[in-house]
Amino acid sequence: MASIAKKVAERFIKAVPKFQKVLQIAKDRDVNESDTVAVLNDIFGDVLGYDKYLEVTSELAIRGTYCDLALRVDDKVQFLIEAKAIGIDLKDSHMKQACDYGANHGVQWIVLTNGIEWKVYRIRFEQPINFDLVCTFDLLALNPKSEKDQELLFLLAKEGLSKNAREDFYEKVQSVNRYVIGNLMLAEPVLSVVRRELRKLAEGMKIDVVEIDSIVRTQVLKREIVEGDEAEAAKARVNKFYRKGMTPRRKKQTQQSEPSAPPPAPEESVTDRLLREAGETETSHPLSRGAA
Repeated sequence: MASIAKKVAERFIKAVPKFQKVLQIAKDRDVNESDTVAVLNDIFGDVLGYDKYLEVTSELAIRGTYCDLALRVDDKVQFLIEAKAIGIDLKDSHMKQACDYGANHGVQWIVLTNGIEWKVYRIRFEQPINFDLVCTFDLLALNPKSEKDQELLFLLAKEGLSKNAREDFYEKVQSVNRYVIGNLMLAEPVLSVVRRELRKLAEGMKIDVVEIDSIVRTQVLKREIVEGDEAEAAKARVNKFYRKGMTPRRKKQTQQSEPSAPPPAPEESVTDRLLREAGETETSHPLSRGAA
């Protein structure tokens, strides 16, 4: 995973607690989808580093239907955002709708969120179209000082685009999971090592790789690890690794542009209104006023 610049980490640490407070207020008031989208717009700007006037848009039409939000950098849509009202639980049907948007527009990365729960998907453009859940997190529970949680934010951040953060994270998810590890255990090189160590353990023992394979497959691993679509995909990945070795790293994207001057900001955002109505202001937040 690419290292996170100090200024980006500091932005996470400063901005996330503010929006955790905002989201809790919004949840308590059960705000509608329009207000949830407005808060999301501020999160993409203040937490994730996008220009919320030039790079966050709600005017991307896909087959005559507008998606909720899109993150566009250098004239390329990097993420499509399917937003639901903060009080709505995210469902499979919402995910399918979001991924259909992405498939129709040729956008590989999709975010489904109600502001609190976030789900990040990567579409596989194959026949039929498929997708992988790359990560999911609860923004209210996230600790912005944790390196692990910063990694989740960074894969969505603007700065993460040029660092290839999302692809690196996806590669890690695809490689380090129970299906891949299970099929690695069944790979001939690994079984040969087990055979060698067994023969050391019990000198003179006669056992071959086929017998070890059968024991691991039927008595050590759960059936779901070696059967089903995910198991087959992991097996193919492991076999490809042993046939061809590691594949070259994907070419990193570059993100260099000179933004034009933004239009004037609105007098009061939904974020600020929620804080004001709850008797909270940014200056009253512990991060702003320092330790008591």
